[in-house]
Amino acid sequence: MQDFPSTRPSAILATASDDPLVRRDAWERIVSAYWKPVYKYLRLRWRQTPEAAEELTQAFFTFAMEKEFLARFDAERASFRTYLRTCLDAFVANEFKAAGRQKRGGGATMLSLDFASAEFEAGRQEWREDMSPEEYFHREWQRQVFALAVEDLRDWAERQGKAAALRCFEMYDLAEERRTYDEIGAAVGVPATTVTNHLHAMRRQLRVLVARRIDALTVTEQESRQEAQRLLGGGGATS
Repeated sequence: MQDFPSTRPSAILATASDDPLVRRDAWERIVSAYWKPVYKYLRLRWRQTPEAAEELTQAFFTFAMEKEFLARFDAERASFRTYLRTCLDAFVANEFKAAGRQKRGGGATMLSLDFASAEFEAGRQEWREDMSPEEYFHREWQRQVFALAVEDLRDWAERQGKAAALRCFEMYDLAEERRTYDEIGAAVGVPATTVTNHLHAMRRQLRVLVARRIDALTVTEQESRQEAQRLLGGGGATS
């Protein structure tokens, strides 16, 4: 994984680049953040089978990458997330209006996506009638952005030689059963005070990486700040 540039890198704007490599990288960033929310939304909101949800997810992103998908996007009217979900609803509705959905494939660009993990997550959820489609899609988008930032953190920690700090973070902030600082220190081989310092450093770096991910998925500075605040809040990285 390459580091993000220091300037604000909106992948959404980069999809209009004249450079095909820049466009491809931009779409890879967008797809990585949205494919799981799209798949789970299709499974739960549209009540599709796993096979149908996979096919529709592939078809939707192939359509988005091949067509003038962003020609009608207006950042002043809605977030890109809302625009994408609205386009997804329209795309699926149009598919169902056809006389039987044709199997996609052939010349279509098939994306390499871990549908098994998405299905596992979808299987642990259910559609709540009191939750709007926008609310659900936003929640799942936040979940995926955070997961990608954690992977960025793991890559960063490996490059920086921060294995002990990362292990402390994973054991305290990511584990289902939280341990005490003393227990983590004993497992890692560092004092409890060092665990405190490691957690502070990892959380600070994670916030930076989350902000960079969000920067790539928004168009304006204001939207980026708002999304980062909604995801991270004013507390620690996992708040």
